[in-house]
Amino acid sequence: MAGTNSSGRRSEKNGWTCVLGVDPAAAGPTGYGIVESDGRRCRMLHYGSLKVAAKRQKKYAGAALQDVHALLCRLIKEFSPDAVAVESVFTALNMRTALRLAEVRGVVLLAAAQHSLDVHSYAPREVKAIIAGNGHADKKQMQMMVRALLSMEETPEPSHAADALAVALCHLQAEQTRRRFGLPDVDRSAKARAFRAAVGSTVLSKENRRRGATRGELPRIVSMR
Repeated sequence: MAGTNSSGRRSEKNGWTCVLGVDPAAAGPTGYGIVESDGRRCRMLHYGSLKVAAKRQKKYAGAALQDVHALLCRLIKEFSPDAVAVESVFTALNMRTALRLAEVRGVVLLAAAQHSLDVHSYAPREVKAIIAGNGHADKKQMQMMVRALLSMEETPEPSHAADALAVALCHLQAEQTRRRFGLPDVDRSAKARAFRAAVGSTVLSKENRRRGATRGELPRIVSMR
């Protein structure tokens, strides 16, 4: 399943930043989404998900990885994104699922490197906090927020595609904040710490949460088409 904006093609850059968001999957569809922004507005260019047929996966062990790589290369050539944003592997997953996700992420890194693109990783909770204002938002909430932020006429389906659009929006917001506060483009971990400090995010200890303290959330994106 895939969607595109009304123009059917991306506009000329002229100050617009384009990001390819990817939601890697261990077994289900791998979501993808192309979003661009001029610093004030964000708009969706294309989105969808890739599901490899069970028969093909059974016959060829690396079929899913091969198809994901081919898809990403096609999207990069078609939309010429400035960067790739991908969800990081969730540490609470079981070992088998984490390894499968790491394999898909490896393919994402490979496709990006082959086209000289930087890859930026964001934790699932970080994406949810920035997009929905709640690090524990469910998939339905994320779909509705992505639809609103991108002024989409319909809710993005499936949820994997919405997650890919969300991680692209997350990166655009992070870059916008970095430029606004003049933060250096350093390594990901240091940039994350500087970003959270700049926007006033507060991470509370377990003891404070038990006492009923309120967790400080990252600001939501307010730019729309």
